[in-house]
Amino acid sequence: MDQINPASTVAGAPELTVVVPCYQERPNVVPLAERLDAALAGIRWEAVFVDDDSPDGTADEVHRLAARDARIRCLRRIGRRGLASAVIEGALASSAAYVAVIDGDLQHDETRLPAMLRTLREGGCDIVVGSRHLADGDAAGLSGAWRHRLSGAGIRLAQAMLPVRLTDPMSGFFMLERRLFERLAPRLTGRGFKILLDVLLAAPAPLRVREIPAQFRAREAGVSKLDALVLAQFAGVLAEKMLHGLVPLRFIAFAAVGAVGLVVHLAVLTAMRRLAGLSFADAQTAATLVAMAANFQLNNQITYRDQRLRGGRLWRGMLLFMLVCGLGAVANVGIANVLYQGHTIWPAAGAAGAMIGLVWNYAVSATLVWRRS
Repeated sequence: MDQINPASTVAGAPELTVVVPCYQERPNVVPLAERLDAALAGIRWEAVFVDDDSPDGTADEVHRLAARDARIRCLRRIGRRGLASAVIEGALASSAAYVAVIDGDLQHDETRLPAMLRTLREGGCDIVVGSRHLADGDAAGLSGAWRHRLSGAGIRLAQAMLPVRLTDPMSGFFMLERRLFERLAPRLTGRGFKILLDVLLAAPAPLRVREIPAQFRAREAGVSKLDALVLAQFAGVLAEKMLHGLVPLRFIAFAAVGAVGLVVHLAVLTAMRRLAGLSFADAQTAATLVAMAANFQLNNQITYRDQRLRGGRLWRGMLLFMLVCGLGAVANVGIANVLYQGHTIWPAAGAAGAMIGLVWNYAVSATLVWRRS
């Protein structure tokens, strides 16, 4: 940014806000600002860097630039995490006519922003998406076969759900009118890393989408956030949309983790009985403790990924989670027994007890274990 002359800033309120969600992207802040300055020459623009309290000092770097150039702004979030919610907050902080979303890792092709803006100005579409999969587009920045497979799986999932046909529904590089985003914002889940899909599925009627080819560069600094958990979270957003928001994404994830915990429980129970020769009571106790610990770790990594407990809070959280689940087990058994004694068939009574226990564990864990600080 040292090469940018603040005096060259185009006067007037910005026409375009570029929202940059970022976490641990300090080395990329200056290069991205310089590239935006070059690409958007002659356009009234601003960049809102939304930083999730990065420990590497990303927010400090943005503040340093903002002190010299009023087009650069920083929105630092404390106690909140996640790309989708970061984009929502950044876009709602804008008063410009148009809002663009671009990653903070320099992989998106900022030189396509003027073409995206021209397309919106001309009318005929509601949203412009930079696609890696059109002719002249490039997905070379997806390093390794594993990331290509993850991206491909996500694209196929999204294409099966969307009311419009897109070559790159997993794109994180797009532009739309701010007023449209504001109308859709109350419908957005704010979960996960793929905000474009959330926007497209939140619209009450199919949006008119125009795709333009865009390069997806190799990352120059920092660490990629794309992994299997991101894809799982992405699938969860799809499931929540299919259920029209009646069942929260976190509850879906919590229930899925519970199913994994049941498998762990049965595996440990079998091992303790057959290999260790323990009595049923001792084996059941060991299996219960291991399953609870496994459930806690999986929920901490997946269900509450944006509120992960670390350090001392991790161990306190695990003990509290086990206490909560223990009380849930008491409720499970008690209610199931009452129903069974009232002549409810045993499968239905057992299922009802399990559901009560699941809802209890979810509600109390969300309130006590992973409460926002």
